[in-house]
Amino acid sequence: MLRTIGRRLLFLIPTLFGLSILLFAWVRALPGGPAVALLGEKATPDAIERVNKLYGFDRPLIEQYFVWIGRLLQGDFGTSIQTNRPVLEEFFRRFPATIELSIAALIIAIGVGVPLGYWAARRHGRLSDHAAVVLSLVGITIPVFFLAFILKYIFAVQLDWLPADGRQSPRIDATHPTGFYVWDGIITGEFDASWDAILHLILPALALGTIPLAIIVRITRASVLEVQNADYVRTGRAKGVANSTLRGRFILRNALLPVVTTIGLQTGLLISGAVLTETVFAYPGIGSFLARAIFTRDFPVLQGFIIFIAIAYALINLAVDVSYSLIDPRVRVQ
Repeated sequence: MLRTIGRRLLFLIPTLFGLSILLFAWVRALPGGPAVALLGEKATPDAIERVNKLYGFDRPLIEQYFVWIGRLLQGDFGTSIQTNRPVLEEFFRRFPATIELSIAALIIAIGVGVPLGYWAARRHGRLSDHAAVVLSLVGITIPVFFLAFILKYIFAVQLDWLPADGRQSPRIDATHPTGFYVWDGIITGEFDASWDAILHLILPALALGTIPLAIIVRITRASVLEVQNADYVRTGRAKGVANSTLRGRFILRNALLPVVTTIGLQTGLLISGAVLTETVFAYPGIGSFLARAIFTRDFPVLQGFIIFIAIAYALINLAVDVSYSLIDPRVRVQ
C-alpha cells in the first residue's frame, strides 16, 4: 500500500509539470491583459507599461514561465493584482469556505444518493424505480446556476426561510480561528454562529450537490442491480443467509467500489466547480475569487489557485484508491 501511494505521488510530478505548461499558455492567451483590466479602457500606454514592468509581463514568455516555476518551487505563488496580497494568503483565506461548502454538498449527495439508488434497485421495474431514474435525469440536466437562482428566489426571496447570500449574517460577531465557520462555532461555544453558518450553507450546498447526487443515484442503482444477480448472492440466498447479511455484506459492500470512484471524482469536481454557485450566492470562497480573477486578468491568482485545485483533485483520487482496499479485501491481496 505504501509503495502504491509513493508511486502515485511520483506520478503527480510530471502531471503537474504538464498542467503548468498548459495553464501558463491558456492564461497568456486570454484576450486583453492584466494592465488593461486593472487600469480600465482609458489607461495610458505609459501606465500600462509601468504595470507590465512591475509584474514582469514585458519579459519573453519563456522567461516568464521559468521565473514563475522557480518561484513556485520556493513556495512563492506571486502577488494578486486585485488585492496586492500574496496568492498563498488569498488562497488559504478562502479555501476553508469552499471546503465547507463542498463537504455540505457531498453530505447531501451521498446521504440522499446512495440510499435512493439502493432503494430504486431493490424495486427494479416498479413505479418508484422509474421515478428515481427520472429525478436523477432531471438533476443532471438542470444547470447549476439556474437551479441556484431558483432556490434563491423561492427560499430566500419569496419565503424568506434561508439567507440569500454570504457566509454569515452581519449581526453575528464570532471568532473564526480555523476559518471553518461551522466548526469554529462548535469549538468556541458560539453555537448561534455555527447554526447561522449552517443556514447560509443550505441553499448553495443544495445547488452544488444536485448533479453529484443524481450521478450517485444512477451509479448506485446500476451497481446494486449487477451485484444482486451475481452467483454468490444467489448461493447465499439458497443457503439461507439472513436478508440483512445479504444486503449489507454481499450486495451493498460489493456494489460500493464504482460508487466510491464516482464520489471521489465528484468531490474533485465540487471543489473546482464551485465557481458558479459561489458567484450566485456571493459566497466568499476560492470559486468566486477565481471568477473575479478571470475578469481582471489576475494571472498570479489564476495560476496559483488552479495549481492548488489540481493538487487537491489528485490527492482526492489517491484517497479513493486507498479506500478500495478498505472496502474490498481482494484489492489488498493484489
